[in-house]
This record gives sequence, C-alpha cells and structure tokens, in this order.
Amino acid sequence: MRRAEVATFTAVLAALLGLVFLATLGGLAALIALAAVLALGAALSWFVRRRYRAWGYQERHEDLIVVRGVMVRRLSVVPYGRMQFVEVTAGPIERLFRLSTVKLHTAAAASDARIPGLERAEAARLRDRLTELGESMAAGM
Repeated sequence: MRRAEVATFTAVLAALLGLVFLATLGGLAALIALAAVLALGAALSWFVRRRYRAWGYQERHEDLIVVRGVMVRRLSVVPYGRMQFVEVTAGPIERLFRLSTVKLHTAAAASDARIPGLERAEAARLRDRLTELGESMAAGM
C-alpha cells in the first residue's frame, strides 16, 4: 500500500515538474528534474520497505509484544489484563488494499501499541483473541 502511495506521488510530481521545467527552461532541465524526482521516489520506496519490515508482533501466554522502528527500535509489552479495549481501524486507502490497523488501548496514556498493515481477517482474528485474553486475564485479577 505504501509503495503504491510512493509510486503515485512520484509519478504525479515527475509529470508536473517535467511539464513546468519543459515549458520554462527546456528539455535538459526537465530531464534533470525528472531524474531527481525518480531518485527521490526510489529513496522513499527503500525507506517505506524498511519501515514495513520493522513492524512485528508476537502473542505470548500473558502479554503481547509489539516491535517497531527503523532507526530507533521500540519494544512494547502489553499485558493482556491491562488492555481496556482493542480497536480495528481502516482508512480509505487501507480499505482499498483490504488492510486494517489493530490499536490496543490501556490505562497508560503513553501506550502506543498498534499493529498496522494486517489483512482484514487477521485483524479481526487478533482483535477477537486479544479481547478474549484481556477479559480472562482481567477477571483473574
């Protein structure tokens, strides 16, 4: 999904800059601008790929581990008993690609446990599983 966004952004920017430079400065300037935009698009595509690969989660017996971050790695451990509710969201572009984001809400204000880019079925399964585990762990407290 993010690669499609980068490709669309790159194509639109390349077309606009190419036309503007071609009309005002000539062919060589338009080619240089086009090359610069394509290099920017390649760099963004590389970064998006690294960012996608940096996300991960693992369901354990008593908690959920979420890891993320390209330059600064973050590891969040969310005990099932501390979860207040689990939310599944999907914006318009995510819906186009049949993806969803699972957000975990706890009492801690600093909690930012979310898992983006899950297929709809996996997001629903994870939501149901986390809700079930959260209820059973909270009942035992």
